[in-house]
Amino acid sequence: MHLTEAWFTQLPLTGIEQILPVSGGDINAAFRIVTRHHQYFLKVQPHNNVTFFDHEVAGLQLLGAVIKTPTVIASGTIATDGYLLLDWLTTGTGSQSALGKAVATVHQQHQTHFGLDHDFTAGKLPKLNHWQSDWATFYTQQRLDVLVNLAKEHHLWSQTRDEHYHRLRQQLLQDPHMHTVQPSLLHGDLWSGNYLFDTAGTPFLIDPDVFYGDREMDLAMTTLFGGFDADFYQGYQAIYPFAPGMQARLPSYQLYYLLAHLNLFGEPYGAAVDRILMQY
Repeated sequence: MHLTEAWFTQLPLTGIEQILPVSGGDINAAFRIVTRHHQYFLKVQPHNNVTFFDHEVAGLQLLGAVIKTPTVIASGTIATDGYLLLDWLTTGTGSQSALGKAVATVHQQHQTHFGLDHDFTAGKLPKLNHWQSDWATFYTQQRLDVLVNLAKEHHLWSQTRDEHYHRLRQQLLQDPHMHTVQPSLLHGDLWSGNYLFDTAGTPFLIDPDVFYGDREMDLAMTTLFGGFDADFYQGYQAIYPFAPGMQARLPSYQLYYLLAHLNLFGEPYGAAVDRILMQY
């Protein structure tokens, strides 16, 4: 994405000295902005107004009440592009145990219902967050069904997948655990690219997709793509011990994230989806 110098002059900043593209994202354009006295991280969503970032800002506020998150400086729309301006974080190294304790503290923030006070439908994967009193209903209807239907639209579904999925779905609806879950604040996309440590070794969570749900969803994501070691889980359990039987439930939560990748990146993720579905 190419942004003109005139575009950058409309940011609520003065004395911009450098604008450096930052790699790593496939949803937004990203830049490091250096001014005379400070550095900032800028996300730009081309051809989408500022409302695209409202969900992320709300998530940073919820998480930031209990742990470290990037500071929101400003958000807005310039021309046809929404932007989010954050404080720049200089990264360092830190303890996985401290990260585990931070995530456990997030999960100890509880609600009376599952979901959130707003949906997020501006992205490629819609998040339907209207409140539910029953976790089994929320997870099957507002998470799994949404991605299965999207996979059907993308011609990434089959009769065999559908048969196994409906067996899994029925089992989830009948599982006693699903009806006793306490709603926890979730990061929502807890992979290794969404945490970092500052130069003091303090863990930060970034790029949230928050809602209130079963904390095992976040934990399932940590087991999929690496980046979390034994110290993370030991630190977590020192604050908030796992519920009995969690290991057996993780595949049904891993499925959600694998369905997301199937919809975003196609059939290369089909085999991983099938490995879970064939257990049912």
